[in-house]
Amino acid sequence: MLDINLELKNKFKLNEFRGLQAPVIEGVLAQESALIIMPTGMGKSLCYQLPSQLLPGLTLVISPLIALMKDQVDKVKGLGLRAGYINSSLSGHEKNKAYNKLSQKEYKLLYVTPERFRNKEFLAALKKNTVSLLAVDEAHCISEWGHDFRPDYTKLKEIRATIGNPTTIALTATATPEVQEDILNQLGLVEGKACKKYVYGFERANLKLNVQDVYGLDQKIQASMMLLNANPGSTIIYFSLIDTLKKFSHNLDKLNVEHTVYHGQLKDNYRKSNQEAFLNGEIDLILATPAFGLGVDKRDIRQVLHAETPGSIEAYYQEVGRAGRDGLPSSCTLLFDEDDITIQMDFLKWSSPDPGFIEHVYDLVDQYGLRIKSEGVDFLREKMNFYNRRDFRVETALNLLERWECISRLQHKPNEITVIAPPPRDFLNKDRHKNKLKSQNEKLLSMVQWAKSDECRLQSIYSYFDFQTSDVCGHCDNCQKGAV
Repeated sequence: MLDINLELKNKFKLNEFRGLQAPVIEGVLAQESALIIMPTGMGKSLCYQLPSQLLPGLTLVISPLIALMKDQVDKVKGLGLRAGYINSSLSGHEKNKAYNKLSQKEYKLLYVTPERFRNKEFLAALKKNTVSLLAVDEAHCISEWGHDFRPDYTKLKEIRATIGNPTTIALTATATPEVQEDILNQLGLVEGKACKKYVYGFERANLKLNVQDVYGLDQKIQASMMLLNANPGSTIIYFSLIDTLKKFSHNLDKLNVEHTVYHGQLKDNYRKSNQEAFLNGEIDLILATPAFGLGVDKRDIRQVLHAETPGSIEAYYQEVGRAGRDGLPSSCTLLFDEDDITIQMDFLKWSSPDPGFIEHVYDLVDQYGLRIKSEGVDFLREKMNFYNRRDFRVETALNLLERWECISRLQHKPNEITVIAPPPRDFLNKDRHKNKLKSQNEKLLSMVQWAKSDECRLQSIYSYFDFQTSDVCGHCDNCQKGAV
């Protein structure tokens, strides 16, 4: 019998398992597949990292989080694990080096994006390995009903078959019953003896959820200042739009409020140093877009504010779930402005450009590479005939084309774009795009209805995820109104 406790202490330098980690790992080692629903920061990654060291062959992790892969691999390599990653951020030389290592069976743990399976060199190198465990991170991306659907994830059943249908675990922080069922179906798994479902840490009785009606940026800043004074300690303020975050930050600077920021327009080194300053307790306040917090485990966050309405209850609950992981009372407030609904509807549209738009951007890149090199994204925006500063469809289209490996860009020279291949036809499916937008708008509607509801905040969220509880929380704004 393999001693997972010994491996935990000797290899991972941890004294004890958390939550359901031990039974999940024991199941994996017994070749039992699983669907694992566990909040970010509660240790999902250990559920495949530890087995990777005890199982023969390769543990393959499929993840959409390119930005986190390097950090995750660096961390486990520091523990002595034979780990690596392959994604679009690597140069051609780095990819070839990684393919050679994979061919030589030098990896025990390998992180890849789902798009990687369209690459012939990768598939040829992978076939020389025996995959003992397939881990699908951010598994809600599999489902067209999920809040972050990725087309390549729909091929995972086919991918599983090509690598011998190994033991498979799907991991996510939030998933409705409909999404849970779809995840299993898309992977060719059936809940039962050979595939178990684990749900841990979903109930968060220590979170005090409130909604405060505001109008405009000034009222949001005033409300935030009052909440920061009322709830000292580490605080995250989330924003949907970087422009709003920057304006908010500028106003806090004028008020001499110490804070740091985290968003996609920052250079990697600044983003990382700002994150570290917050995690280490050097700064108590961070203004961030939703990408902040993924894979982060800071247990003493006392407060999470939302300065703009999130696009779904799934996203909202994942973000507030970063507060109070030490079990102590923590405050979470949504500053609800009716105008944010329109902004969020535009945000959904701009973050999901239609297939024709993506195809047109690719054609322009193919035709005008030298002009783009000298004039940048502004040239593409001009050619697409739109000038709304908040409309970032061009940037999204370029990011998608890069993720699909239709183009490549150097990180330090993003205007130098190399064309590789046209976008796959199945990614330009108009019906799928239409259904995705419809689903996203329905999720936004559920979020708005929750914000306007007079029912217990936590109980309403539990009901949305079909998590059964008969008790009201007793301390959200709605429960407090009812107690008066």
